[in-house]
Formats: sequence, C-alpha cells, structure tokens
Amino acid sequence: MSRDDYPLDRPSIDRREFLKCGALAGLGVGFLGLAAETSASISPPPKVQRYVALGKTGLKISDISFGSSRLRAGQEDLVNHAFDAGINYFDTASDYTDGESETTLGNALRGKRDKVVLTSKTFAMPDDRRDVIMSSLEGSLKRLQTDHVDIYFNHAVNDVARLKNPEWYEFVAQARKQGKLRFTAMSGHAGNLGECLEYAIDSGHYDVILAAHNFGQDPSFFKRYFHNFDFIAVQPELPRLLAKAKSKGMGTVVMKTLMGARLNDMRPYEKDGATFAQAAFRWVLSGGNVDALIVSMTSRELIDEYLGASGAHSTAVGDPTLLRRYMALNSASYCRHGCNVCESSCPSEVPIAEVLRTGMYARDYRDMEFARREYAMLAVNASACIDCAAKPCANACPIGIPTAELTAPTHRLLT
Repeated sequence: MSRDDYPLDRPSIDRREFLKCGALAGLGVGFLGLAAETSASISPPPKVQRYVALGKTGLKISDISFGSSRLRAGQEDLVNHAFDAGINYFDTASDYTDGESETTLGNALRGKRDKVVLTSKTFAMPDDRRDVIMSSLEGSLKRLQTDHVDIYFNHAVNDVARLKNPEWYEFVAQARKQGKLRFTAMSGHAGNLGECLEYAIDSGHYDVILAAHNFGQDPSFFKRYFHNFDFIAVQPELPRLLAKAKSKGMGTVVMKTLMGARLNDMRPYEKDGATFAQAAFRWVLSGGNVDALIVSMTSRELIDEYLGASGAHSTAVGDPTLLRRYMALNSASYCRHGCNVCESSCPSEVPIAEVLRTGMYARDYRDMEFARREYAMLAVNASACIDCAAKPCANACPIGIPTAELTAPTHRLLT
C-alpha cells in the first residue's frame, strides 16, 4: 500500500480560520470516521525485522533504534530488552541525564560491544579547541566502558559557525588516528536546521546526519491528505536535504518522529494491535531517504510496540486514519522543529521555538527533569515574555500556534 492512496476531497477553507474555529479538534468521528475502540497490545513481542546500510559507513543498523536521552541509572534492563529484540544501534550523548545515560549503556552493553553500533554526541562550539572536544569524547568513552564510538556527533547544531570550526576537523583526524571514533556526524532539530544540513552535506566532512523529521512537518503529508486545506509546510526543504544526503552516500537517521509523542491521546482510536506510533514510524521509513530512526525507549512495552513497525517499506491500510487523527488532536499546539518563523518577531530575541520544544518535554513527554535541564541550556530564555504586553509574536506562527500564550507559562514552569 503506497502513501499516495488516501486523498481527501473536501472544499477549500482558510487555514487560520480552520484553526481559529477549532476545526482541527473537531475533525473527530465525522471527518475521520473513527470508532473509539482499541487494544494496543502486541503479542508475541516483535523483533527487529530489517537492518539497513547506514550510508557508505559499512555499518548495518536496526531500522528502529534505541534513543537514550531519558535513560537513567538502574535501567540496564531496558537496554538488554532492546538488545535481545535485535536492536543494535544505541544513541546517546554526554549531556543526557547528566551522564547517567552513557553510564547505563556502558553497564548494559559490557561484553556486547562488538555486536552493537554505539554513538555519542558533544556540543562543539565555534571557538572550542580540539583538546576540549577530545576531553568530552574521552569522558564519554569512560562512561560507556569502551575504547571507541562508532559515530561521534556535533550535537544539536543550529549555527553553521559550529560546523566551520577547524578545530573540530583536527580533533576528528586525531581521534580517528587514535582509534577513538570511526565516523563523524552532526545532529539538529532547531530553526536553522536546513542551513546547517546543507553545509554539512556539501562540506564532505560528515558521514552521518541526524535530523528531526516526522509526518507532521512533511509537506507530502499535507499535500496527500489535506490538499484542499491552506496548510503551510514548515521546513519544506528537509525532504530535499535528506535526498541529497542519501545521494552522497551519507547515513540518514531521523528523530522526533512521533510529533510530541502524545501516545495516550491515541489509545482510544487504535485497534487490532495497530498503533499511532507504528503508523508514524512507517511514514518516515517508507519515504525512501531515511535509513533508520531513533526513538526514546522508556519501557519494555513501548519497545515491543515500536518494533511492530520494523521492516516497513510502505504505510499500512489504517495508518492515514491514525495520522490524521493525531494531527486533528495536536496540530494547533505542536511547534514544528526547524521552522523558527516566529523568532524574528521578538525584539528580545527569545528563541520561541526552542522554548516551546523544552515545554514539549514537560507537557508531552512528562519528563520535568529533562525539560528543565534543556531549558537551562538555552542562552536566552523566555523571561522577557513575563512582562511583555505588546505580544509581537501573537500572530507570527504560520500554523496558528498561540505562542504569546505559551512562552511565559513555559518559563514559569521550567525555572
């Protein structure tokens, strides 16, 4: 079944009026024809069904892989459960859960190092020297209990200057010579994602990219399923950039594939063991330009559910209904990664999209500790929004998110 098989023939309507009237939330049973019945149980527990070549690296990785941004001490059993299910790609970073993520992975994967692909990340700034970056890598290696990582990322890049730092390339050459890393990469999910990806791809210095990508920011999703509505595609260049990276032999991995991961919202509409998460994964994996995805795995049950989509080359019959339902419930409140249109409206230079991203971790992921840590890392926070009466960002969002009503409460919540 192709992703093209589900057109919606509906009269044209203005997008802002559509959101203003609450029509997205009211698409409901009448529009989508959904029955409120579900069972998301999956039995027997599935295993990885497909391993994919990661660009030209020579690595073969599970198409659905382990993201560990929320992995904490004592959760080795989750890692072992994923490994036993066939997951062989484990993604972490030096700052995840204050180093607990790397430590837990190191404990769980002891004795299995030759059977997994292990990655980590660091924030290499435009003026960081190679010895500082090397120190960060060595700290990760110690926590991971290994002598090398397979892929090392410049983490959460939103400034091309970070990719132009010659010290990064000197560090990579030295670390490779010492056998401490095999391949280099960049990750990103903020407003300048397109510009940063373009530079990384054209530079020829990076082997892998990790980018935020989901059906809710894929222009083809709106074109196919909402083509008579005036929706604006944010980050319209991302599909082109993924295709460009793929054509150059770079590995392409994506994250943030669940558009906020409000999974409980969807349980009443899931049936026959098919879930929204699986539909979202099939969407990105069937596009042709994505090698694999990573997703935060926080329970055995979720690992089993997620792997129900492994091996997918196309969407399933019921997927569009679930995706449209999720869009109906959450589109008007979910800030799209890589958009950033609103930021220029703020005279105080509040990074609105980043503020809303950290709020998502608290509201949708229900992980206050992670949200507060991410918020504290912002160079500029939303404190200016507390006393802002002019609200210049009120109508700045192209998809109608009420940013002026969200930034100040997010600041209060996370400080």
